[in-house]
Amino acid sequence: MSTVTKPNHIGRKISRIRELKDMKQEALAQAMGTNQQAISIMENSETIEEEKLIEVAKALGVTVEAIKNFTEEGVFNYFNTFTENDFSNSQGANFGNNNTCTFNPLDKLIESHEQQIKLYERLVQAEKDKVEYLEKLLKAN
Repeated sequence: MSTVTKPNHIGRKISRIRELKDMKQEALAQAMGTNQQAISIMENSETIEEEKLIEVAKALGVTVEAIKNFTEEGVFNYFNTFTENDFSNSQGANFGNNNTCTFNPLDKLIESHEQQIKLYERLVQAEKDKVEYLEKLLKAN
């Protein structure tokens, strides 16, 4: 299965997914154990090694396929399915027949929660490392 039929700038796709998730480059860098400059370079790269793409997908909480197949049109089409339905009559209780899940939403919720916990644990560890480093600096002076 090839996705080489048209230009496929993986770095831009990663950037857009990150932005849609309201995540800054620094946060993605921390989640991946790297720095913001590395994320910037990656997002400007047209191609990315598969191993790195797997890491990025995990940090963003999406699949590798979601990154590879990401399109702006797909995002707009997804959100348009919600705006095309009449929420005023149903008070949002009936989303119409156009919205069918192709995944188990509970699995996605659990997966997202687990990823948030892992990110939180990495952030806490980074703060502990900073405190330890600063304590060493104080003792050295």
